[in-house]
Formats: sequence, structure tokens, C-alpha cells
Amino acid sequence: MGGFLKSSIAKKVAMALSGLFLVLFLLQHFTINLTSVISKDLFNELSHFMGTNFLVQAILQPVLIFGVIFHFVMGFVLEAKNRGARNIKYVNYNGSANSSWMSRNMIYSGLVVLAFLALHFYDFWVPELVHKYVESHPEDASRYYGELVAKFQDPIRVAAYCLSFVFLSLHLLHGFSSSFQSLGWNNKYAKGVRGITVAYAIIIPLGFIFIALFHYINNL
Repeated sequence: MGGFLKSSIAKKVAMALSGLFLVLFLLQHFTINLTSVISKDLFNELSHFMGTNFLVQAILQPVLIFGVIFHFVMGFVLEAKNRGARNIKYVNYNGSANSSWMSRNMIYSGLVVLAFLALHFYDFWVPELVHKYVESHPEDASRYYGELVAKFQDPIRVAAYCLSFVFLSLHLLHGFSSSFQSLGWNNKYAKGVRGITVAYAIIIPLGFIFIALFHYINNL
């Protein structure tokens, strides 16, 4: 039993660390995308750097892909263990009385986010690989802005994109703060950290939605 407990705690800590890593990546991704609203040239410059820098491509990108896969696999594993524990130990378990809607439905919001990531990879990452390594086009540092804007011309795709970030916000509202709890963060700063995580979970997804709507409306 002691070994099982330690294993469960280790899984939660690993889940928390991978989640915090993805939160940092999301902030970096948002910062670059936001420049597309401010300056076309700056967005192209930053995107070109990210798309051609050896450190980013050969090291950080594989780490990111591993982090995404690891986080979601661990999420499914922990969800399965939690469901099994509830079915066995809590005959009269009342989820709504013991936890928030967001915490009870993390697996579902996570699945929506995972589906969005698959679409995002299909829209941007796969074409990038094809452009550079299959079709072997010469480097063009000015192409990124046009490719981004082109993706936000389909209203159905824009609506799906915005809806996905609503679910991401719901996922972050519980997941971001619970990551610190899993790491044992329980001191006088815990309340302030909770406020920061809530603000992040609302502002960053809204920012992505704003970017999508900006480019869609700006090119009608």
C-alpha cells in the first residue's frame, strides 16, 4: 500500500511538472502570436527564428512533443485510477458536493484540448515540415504572417478554434492551480498564486480568441 501511495504521488508530481512546462510554452506561443496583431514584420522575424533555430528545432521541439504526450497519458492514467478508487471506496460518492465541475470534468476538457492540438499540428506544424523537408523550398522569412492569416479565413475553423480555447480555459482554471498543490505549495503565498493562475487561465485563452477574431474580421 505504501508503494502504491508513493507511486500515485510521483504520478501527480510528474503530471504537475509537465503541466507547468506546457503553461510556460503556451505563454511563449501566445506572445509570438500576439505580435501578428501588432507588427507583421516582427511576427515574421520571430516565427522565422523559431522555425530555423537549431536549439529550438532539435532540442526544445522534441521536448515539447514529449511533454504534450506525457501530460495527456498521465492524465488518462490518473483519471482511470481515480474512477476505480471512487467505484470501490465511495458507494455514496457525490461528485458535485465534493469538487467543482471543472475538476470533475478535467478528462473531457483535456480531450477537447487534445483534439485541438491535433488540428493545430495539422494546420501549422505538418505544413511546416512539408515545406522545409519534403518540398525543400528555400527559406522565406516573410511567409509566416500570410500563412497564419490564411488559416483564419474559414468561419467554421475560427469558431472551432475559439471554442477550443474556452475548454482550455476551463481546463486551466483547475489544472494550473492544482499543479502547485500537487507540488506541496501551501504557504502564505498560496492565495496569491491561486489568483495568478485564475487570471492566466482567463486572459491567455481570451487572448488567443482575440487574435483569431482579429485576423478573421480584419480580412473580411
